[in-house]
Amino acid sequence: MTKKEEKKSIIEICPIRNVIARFGNKWALLVIYILDENGSIRFNQLARQIPDISTKVLSNTLHILEADGLVKRTVFPEVPIRVEYELTETGRSLVPIIISLTEWAQNNMKSIMAHRKKFENSTNKSN
Repeated sequence: MTKKEEKKSIIEICPIRNVIARFGNKWALLVIYILDENGSIRFNQLARQIPDISTKVLSNTLHILEADGLVKRTVFPEVPIRVEYELTETGRSLVPIIISLTEWAQNNMKSIMAHRKKFENSTNKSN
């Protein structure tokens, strides 16, 4: 097995890189959280709740979450076609973890920001 093949196989079986990296991007956790709050929701409604996300990025994020089985996309045969998104059981199982992470971030934000500032100041002084 070549080094490239060996490295690829490790990445493929590593849960952190293979699974968490897919929903750990800038927007995915927020999309999951909003879907949990709203149940089934249309694309434009979701986009309105995240005004600073582009439609392309939102669409791509939903696509990734759907591919991983965290989001279900339902197309209703109406005119015009209606599409709704909702969390799957697997997606819902992630919500308590997101809530815990959010609480951790809120509890530690001041300390983290103080450490960042201290680090930046010490880095700037040495340059």
